[in-house]
Amino acid sequence: MAAELTAEEEQATKQFLEEINKWTTQHGVSPLSWNAAVKFLMARKFDVYRAIELFHSYRDTRLKEGIVKLKPHEEPLRSELLSGKFTILVICIGLSFPYRQPYNQQKNRYGDVLCLDQTRVKLKSLNHDERTDYINASFMDGYKQKNAYIGTQGPLEKTYNDFWRMVWEQHVLVIVMTTRIDESGRKKCGQYWPLDQNIRGNYGLISVKSLAVENFKHYNKTTLEIQNTESHERRQVIHFQYLSWPDYGVPSSATALIDFRSAVRHQQGLSVQSLGNRWKGHPGGPPIVVHCSAGIGRTGTLCTLDICLSQLEDVGTLNIYQTVRRMRTQRAFSIQTPDQYYFCYTAIIEHAQKKNLLSANH
Repeated sequence: MAAELTAEEEQATKQFLEEINKWTTQHGVSPLSWNAAVKFLMARKFDVYRAIELFHSYRDTRLKEGIVKLKPHEEPLRSELLSGKFTILVICIGLSFPYRQPYNQQKNRYGDVLCLDQTRVKLKSLNHDERTDYINASFMDGYKQKNAYIGTQGPLEKTYNDFWRMVWEQHVLVIVMTTRIDESGRKKCGQYWPLDQNIRGNYGLISVKSLAVENFKHYNKTTLEIQNTESHERRQVIHFQYLSWPDYGVPSSATALIDFRSAVRHQQGLSVQSLGNRWKGHPGGPPIVVHCSAGIGRTGTLCTLDICLSQLEDVGTLNIYQTVRRMRTQRAFSIQTPDQYYFCYTAIIEHAQKKNLLSANH
């Protein structure tokens, strides 16, 4: 039975089909059906522009993989369209996705960004209610460190409390944000921390106060004090916001991003050192929270660079392919586009040449 659509949803479906079938006609492949388009759009809350962007990203990826003709009524595209989990990357079948639970779906910024049960960060349940343990966030291993990062989406207003609860429970010292609040007129992330100095924001069990803000050319660094309103314990968290990632695509040069990564690493070291004997875990410290908007594209790119550069500095070798492959088993769809994946290679080559680790002739 066909879904009953509002006038706006019907218009979005028509717009989506017009765009996609213009491409299928040009390339002599099967047109997309109305029902398939509706199911696909439902999974992204009828955000037609995101749906079109995802479809074309998938198309570009498959072309680069050597699959020249996409056929919407044949595998593998048919299953992805009909299931509503259409993405540009492939994941393993048979994994558990708590994000699909009805009471969790409203906590997801995007309906198609999965959070694997095997690696998700589980919050401590409130009042023994299992529906309160979910946040779209995943543990990700770093170089020689298990759970070195927490990759997560840009917090929604309705998930601010969950986000800060996660920061507290995981003893996070550093938060890294790789997006602006708004880009190209679209909301990418909520303003989940107080901007003004000495202003305190209350987020459920956690209150957050901005102590100081430092503005650099490519990023802002904010020192925050967080307090548990039940125990009254206070901690310091450093918030980094990278400002020079273009709205579309990837940075033209890696220098600013790699310098930013160095600043983050340096701060993590200082913060761990300040804890002294109070920190009993890995010498690298608690997980660094890294997020963009969906928590997979820029987040995956930055974490890949951090892992590979750490390995390069340690042993003189690295493997981007294996790094990304492993990361996707922990935070599904990490590195969202071919351009981001390619950027990891060019960024490391650029850095290696600058540090005389690689001849300019290579």
